Amino acid sequence: MADPSSYRPKPGQIPDSPGVYKFRDEHRRVIYVGKAKNLRQRVANYFQDLANLHPRTRTMVTTAASVEWTVVSTEVEALQLEYSWIKEFDPRFNVKYRDDKSYPYLAVTLNEEFPRVQVMRGAKKKGVRYFGPYGHAWAIRETVDLMLRVFPVRTCSAGVFKNAARTGRPCLLGYIGKCSAPCVGRVTPEEHRELAEDFCDFMAGRTGTYIRRLEKDMMQAAEEMEYERAARLRDDAEALKRAMEKSAVVLADATDADLIAVAEDELEAALQIFHVRGGRVRGQRGWVTDKVEAVDTSGLVEHALQQLYGEERGDAVPKEVLVPALPEDPEAVSQWLADRRGSQVSLRIPQRGDKKDLMATVQRNAQQALGLHKTKRASDLTTRSRALEEIAEALGLDTAPLRIECYDISHLQGDDVVASMVVFEDGLARKSEYRRFQIKGFEGQDDVRSMHEVIGRRFKRYLQDKERTGEWEEVPEAAPGSASVHASATGPAATDPAATGQATAGPAAMGQAAAGPVSTGPAATGPVPAPELTAASPDDEPEPREDDGRPKRFAYPPQLVVVDGGQPQVAAARRALDELGIDDIAVCGLAKRLEEVWLPDDDDPVVLPRSSEGLYLLQRVRDEAHRFAITYQRAKRAKRIRSSPLDDVTGLGETRKQALIKHFGSVKKLRQATIDEICEVPGIGRRTAESVVAALATTAPAAPAVNTATGEIIEEDDGGSS
Repeated sequence: MADPSSYRPKPGQIPDSPGVYKFRDEHRRVIYVGKAKNLRQRVANYFQDLANLHPRTRTMVTTAASVEWTVVSTEVEALQLEYSWIKEFDPRFNVKYRDDKSYPYLAVTLNEEFPRVQVMRGAKKKGVRYFGPYGHAWAIRETVDLMLRVFPVRTCSAGVFKNAARTGRPCLLGYIGKCSAPCVGRVTPEEHRELAEDFCDFMAGRTGTYIRRLEKDMMQAAEEMEYERAARLRDDAEALKRAMEKSAVVLADATDADLIAVAEDELEAALQIFHVRGGRVRGQRGWVTDKVEAVDTSGLVEHALQQLYGEERGDAVPKEVLVPALPEDPEAVSQWLADRRGSQVSLRIPQRGDKKDLMATVQRNAQQALGLHKTKRASDLTTRSRALEEIAEALGLDTAPLRIECYDISHLQGDDVVASMVVFEDGLARKSEYRRFQIKGFEGQDDVRSMHEVIGRRFKRYLQDKERTGEWEEVPEAAPGSASVHASATGPAATDPAATGQATAGPAAMGQAAAGPVSTGPAATGPVPAPELTAASPDDEPEPREDDGRPKRFAYPPQLVVVDGGQPQVAAARRALDELGIDDIAVCGLAKRLEEVWLPDDDDPVVLPRSSEGLYLLQRVRDEAHRFAITYQRAKRAKRIRSSPLDDVTGLGETRKQALIKHFGSVKKLRQATIDEICEVPGIGRRTAESVVAALATTAPAAPAVNTATGEIIEEDDGGSS
């Protein structure tokens, strides 16, 4: 634990300008990012008497080892730079909202020649008009199905569209009147685009014009005694009305607004957002966050606005944003929102009328979301905590293994040997930390040797990261022939599993345009020299950049290593760790046959009760490692099987390759052909034919396949395998 006075800036050293500051720990990792109108006043607040600080702030300043700041010219620039740094460094002490699912949007691809209506998730694309988000994809499909009667816009994929254009026959929707069938030329691209734009106008809330037009046409058709056409127009109008009824009117003045409500307690906060467009609720979403920093409601609102609109532009930012509490600097935040929208944005607290009533509804949703989350988490957390405690007790560990890594080897009769590493933190899978390995040290089937290689490569990389950040602990005297470096799994790296997420791309030119960072406190110490490690070479991954504040790939050690196997695999894993001088990471193995837990140097296994939560967690970890390994192994095998000796022929593309196979029937028959016979294939010249013969001559023919039921030899006829 660091003393904040050891890195406190000197009086007058911090400017009184707007800017952004970041705290780093002793290993140069960024742990907190903040902004201020006046850097001097804000940063000085962190160095008052520790007893006067909020417990979370006190934890942050005692974890930090230095503070840096960057001066900017305006408060809006400070807001933008703060958002960029939080996104880049993923600091452990900043509030981060966790969205529990990917919300679907109704999207219209106006960037295509023939716009398509579809359900989309994930990152937004340029040139696509989005409506939503919706709570469920089926709600979007129901709405689209009703509206296609009036706006028959294309909904098919590119493949279906091209196939219909090739055959000259539209899909089923084209025959039943729910698609204008631009694929076969029933409408021109201009007419189809006009339909798509009308669809977007209706979804944007401009509904009255279309319904009035349909009703007028219906009355005119009835007067002209075109009763079938009048009935169809009547049904179209009813379909649009039913689509409108799915989102009731909540604001009579056709307002475009987002309403944000926050429900919080001492530890967590839930956020609910209602997206109102044209006076109707068009979407709803919710987030939950742990309050890892001392933050009030206005701070939570500001963080929410940054994460909600940080990547948005144009109409995605509404004209009005209604919040329960204004941010600390509402003018700067409003200006930031206006810059992203391109026009004025009103940020305020609703005081009366329909907007205040709707805000109360959003607030109730936030309260219910927080209550539901706490109920689920209490149940899950209790179970996971009991499981970790049972594992610690059974294996004789001093503390519960908050980070568990499990390794599995997968192959098919000694071919395509691979390994997997899965990570569970606090009893939950951390998929961003999963890794996979190819066995490089030898060929053939040897699970024990493979396990030794993988463990050695993983933890050699861990030691290299410790060497790079200066986290070494030297062993005073090393025995001859043993490793002379001791790697400790204690400290922030072991106790901070939340800091292991992958960082995203760096900030834009905002940070570069600002003044360079000014550092105070002790400078980052360079790595302590250490002898060269003698383990197997690490996996072939790009070397991470040094001192950039981002978590490294193998920076954090586990408290427990689990291997899929029995005593031999456990002994191999323990031996790999001993060779690297690592003695504070526990190792165990879980054997599939009797679900026995094996420990190094123990002749008898540890048997956990079948109803044990600890055993169930170990099984989940082991099964996840097996799934991840076998998925990778099957992908490698499929890629190898799909290869052909013709792939090595220079200048032979896919079209001419298929022409050869079609002409001769198989690679086997092609192998028997002469150069002159190959030249008979259209598009194959003599030089290419000679290359084909040479390539086939250097590859041995595959062993014949045998039908295991009849014993018959299956002739090679797929033409693509060797």
